[in-house]
Amino acid sequence: MTAVGDRALAETAGAPLTARLGAALLREHGLFLSGTGAITLHLVDDSFLQPEAGTAAGDHLVSGLVPTFALLGAAWAYPRLRPGLRATVAVLLGAFGVVGGASEGGYHAVTGGLSGDDYTGLLALLAGLLLVVVGAATLWRTRRLAESRRRRYIRRSLVAVAAGVVAFEIVFPILIAYGYTHFGRSFVPHAHLGVSYQDVTFETVDGLKLAAWYVPSRNRAAVVVFAAGGRSGAQAHARMLARHGYGVLIFDPRGTGQSEGDPYRWGGERDVKAALAYLRRRPDVDAERIGGLGLSLGGELMLQTAGETDALKAVVSEGAGIRSIREQMLKPGARKWLSAPFWATSAAAIAVFSNHAPPPNLKGLVARISPRPLFLIYSGHPLGGEELNATFYVAAREPKTLWKIADAGHTGGLEAHPEQYERRVVAFFDRGLLEPS
Repeated sequence: MTAVGDRALAETAGAPLTARLGAALLREHGLFLSGTGAITLHLVDDSFLQPEAGTAAGDHLVSGLVPTFALLGAAWAYPRLRPGLRATVAVLLGAFGVVGGASEGGYHAVTGGLSGDDYTGLLALLAGLLLVVVGAATLWRTRRLAESRRRRYIRRSLVAVAAGVVAFEIVFPILIAYGYTHFGRSFVPHAHLGVSYQDVTFETVDGLKLAAWYVPSRNRAAVVVFAAGGRSGAQAHARMLARHGYGVLIFDPRGTGQSEGDPYRWGGERDVKAALAYLRRRPDVDAERIGGLGLSLGGELMLQTAGETDALKAVVSEGAGIRSIREQMLKPGARKWLSAPFWATSAAAIAVFSNHAPPPNLKGLVARISPRPLFLIYSGHPLGGEELNATFYVAAREPKTLWKIADAGHTGGLEAHPEQYERRVVAFFDRGLLEPS
């Protein structure tokens, strides 16, 4: 029932009902405005007032202004909506506030490092919970009881099914996209590299300083090892390569650990290219003997970097998969269309929240890597579309190698078969980086 309908009903029932309905709507609207105001405050604070180190307000025009105007539009439209729509809007914005607040303020509160916009993040988290309660209370207060029980249950069942589809295909990908582009681990792990290493920093083309560990080379060759978790996820592979004399560079990508910038889902090839530029300046490294080993998101970025520059002379990519709707549509069969709306929404949301256009299709990028050798590895229990490595392999040109590890989890090849993994990967780099062309 709309607010106009509420007033019409009140006029037929007498002034006391008018007063009660008006007071209820005022309270509901006031709580909604308070919640959306707190979430908007955090968005403005995070994007423009206290942006991440190394970034400026101008770097967040899209990611800051688009959701801010969306929130303001929701606040204006709210009292004009039917009760069911009001409840839906309140719950959706509440979920956004919870995810946005937990991604920064909540995480840092747990890890004991509150600072900057974390305080408005905590406020947004509480405001999100408030909006969820407001939405649930509105649904309960305005539920229809006059119709028959059978009609009521059928209608509610249909609404529940529709809500589930919308939640999976639209709401979840938006929330996940926000988390991808705003959550970055702030701690630096303990180093367990097994050899001496150096604390180093290098700068990206857009002026960000990235923190890294470097194991000096003993054979004039070096490998960038890149995992989505930064230095915390790459140490086992770094130890493996260091045992064989390779220089190894592992770093925290932008927005994580001690590195500047915003966390990302797209655009990380700039970090990999900066790492390559650092290695090319090292006196212990031959610039023609630099390789890359990437895991999951790192594997995807190794493929993209190798497709865009010839600075990588040999590439190992493990667990690369779907980055956007472009890779999703490479899947065979009609089932891909069922989750196509999910990936389309995710791509649009990441583009907004990251201020970055979708990256090129990995299938097209791998074709550019030849004549440099490529080694693709993926799990027999694929996660995130990593079964597409078979498609990438077909698109790539020689020399190329494909290894499906049937009993390994996502990026779990080294753990599942440590001796075989080390033998095959090290032999690949030996051929690609140490032997004469």
